Amino acid sequence: MKLLIIEDEHELSKSIVTYLAAENYLCQQAFTFDEAMEKVSLYSYDCILLDLMLPGGNGLDILTEIKLQNNPAGVIIISAKDSLDDKICGLKIGADDYLSKPFHLPELSMRIYALIRRRQFFSNNTLTINNLIINLLNKEVVANGKIINLTKTEYELLLFLVGNKNRVVSKSALAEHLSGDMADMFDSQNFVYAHIKNLKAKLADAGCPDYIKNVYGTGYKWIE
Repeated sequence: MKLLIIEDEHELSKSIVTYLAAENYLCQQAFTFDEAMEKVSLYSYDCILLDLMLPGGNGLDILTEIKLQNNPAGVIIISAKDSLDDKICGLKIGADDYLSKPFHLPELSMRIYALIRRRQFFSNNTLTINNLIINLLNKEVVANGKIINLTKTEYELLLFLVGNKNRVVSKSALAEHLSGDMADMFDSQNFVYAHIKNLKAKLADAGCPDYIKNVYGTGYKWIE
């Protein structure tokens, strides 16, 4: 899952990234209003952590722009501004949650997990797809009673495809989801193909049907 941390306090942002990266989240950072506006306009995220007080502008304006774009990302406001008016305004604009500073990182992690689970997987902790079981909390994948050992990238690829089942997902969208704004630095076609090939092989070895279909010239589709 890919996150954007919009926070001007560098040490706090660094600590959030370190903690969440250990939880297997792909984290990107923005430290100013302009940098944040650029990233939300160019890239897609599963969840955005948004500070309200930023150099160059107000975080609520970023939230407004996210909603005007019909951006599907979940938004959690993280701010020292603990006034009721800010909280109500943020929630009215469309924020999903509000966490006041200072906060404990494990609580932040669980808020993110709960938000993503609620938005993408209808609040389920476990996804069952025929003979395939995905435990979202433990990040464990089992098929026919056998644990499938996936890399972090393969697991994220699996979730992204399942979350977009029966939709064609382009190779460029997959590359950008898996690597963020680093996707432009390498051949996304080969990058995606290699991970798709490995994921398909591991699923097949565990006795799964061919869920991942290649849509020629376009991308891939998860079909159950």
